[in-house]
Amino acid sequence: MTIFGLGYVGCVTSACLAECGHEITGIDVDANKIALIKSGRSPLIEPGLDDLISKGIAAGRLTAAQDFTDLGDISFISVGTPSNPNGSLCLDHVVRVAARIGDALKHRDAYHVVNVRSTVLPGTVENVVMPILQERSGKTAGKDFGLCMNPEFLRETTAVHDFHHPPFTVVGGIDDRSIDTVSRLYEKVEAPIERTSLAVAEMIKYTCNAFHALKVVFGNEIGLLAKSLNVDSHRVMDVFCKDGKLNLSPYYLKPGFAFGGSCLPKDLRAMLHKSKQHDLELPMLNSLLDSNRRQIEHAFNLVTKAGRKKVGVLGLSFKAGTDDLRESPIVILIEMLIGKGYNLAIYDEEVSLSKLIGANRRFIESTIPHISSLMVGSVSEVFERSEVIIVSKKNKEFQDALAAAPSDKKVIDLVRIPKDLSKAPANYEGICW
Repeated sequence: MTIFGLGYVGCVTSACLAECGHEITGIDVDANKIALIKSGRSPLIEPGLDDLISKGIAAGRLTAAQDFTDLGDISFISVGTPSNPNGSLCLDHVVRVAARIGDALKHRDAYHVVNVRSTVLPGTVENVVMPILQERSGKTAGKDFGLCMNPEFLRETTAVHDFHHPPFTVVGGIDDRSIDTVSRLYEKVEAPIERTSLAVAEMIKYTCNAFHALKVVFGNEIGLLAKSLNVDSHRVMDVFCKDGKLNLSPYYLKPGFAFGGSCLPKDLRAMLHKSKQHDLELPMLNSLLDSNRRQIEHAFNLVTKAGRKKVGVLGLSFKAGTDDLRESPIVILIEMLIGKGYNLAIYDEEVSLSKLIGANRRFIESTIPHISSLMVGSVSEVFERSEVIIVSKKNKEFQDALAAAPSDKKVIDLVRIPKDLSKAPANYEGICW
């Protein structure tokens, strides 16, 4: 197995795979790195890495060179992808290594898998790496050689432990054979293998890093506000992190429509107002309401793009299982559509009951009577009167109706009703998928 690039990721990956019993040749242009590894020493500071390299060299499972004579069964692209001056991703090293591997594949008859370990944006492996490999080798990906994206999740100072104890190992591939080949490398790693597409594997890495950055900034902004109010921020976050049902969970991490209801918008505004009273700037928290508003605008743009004026809406309250209309984002979207002259038909069984007997009756009658008058009595009536159907709540009735949606109806889904998008109705579009 050949690993191109003996920077942080490549060096740790080489040593750890050698520890797992694989024979590794690390390739790098830096002669000093090569000399250090050959002497059994790590070219970088990382706890435990010196020992692993020393053992790998001594056992004959790890070596290093500036060039290669045999790719082996798998080659890793683990070179750096730094930022260009404008913030874009520099792929120069990836392109050069892909070309070298492609040249070598031209003269190789045995099946080989190219495994990209470098952090690259979605589409890079398929649209940049694969064409280079095919052009230089004269061979076809998925037929003559395999191709995978296998992102790393290694933290400096704990990288060796992270390699052997990850939450999961992500292997995206062009086909099952490619994924199977790379997955076997991690048989001794006690973690599930997440098999997926190339693009999903690429995106997962960026999603994780963005979320980690978000958490740091969130913690800091909460800390600044807490300190200004003479509150122990660490105690706040200690208790906050004990909630695994909502706070540290997948509950809210589902791409879809905007948030609403009686709590989140109101409490964000209160926090931001208090921060201003203490002369604090909290840019991330301050951006949340604006970003939420833009998601409503995005839904509006999807409707206008459909180019039809008769719009049906399935769901009016801010989430399923409630009749609460306070700051419901779908109400805001409906008001935008009314203002632009759209003809609407709205159905929500829970809100219809509320209109008669619920606690929100007064709100409906006094605040949104213009919307209330547009409500109809059934899903079928919405379909009869509409050319575009907006789904804003997830329930069985809406799911069954969409499954039988006529092909001439444009469906805009804000909540991802179908789990399997291949079974989505004709003329279907999701807001974030």
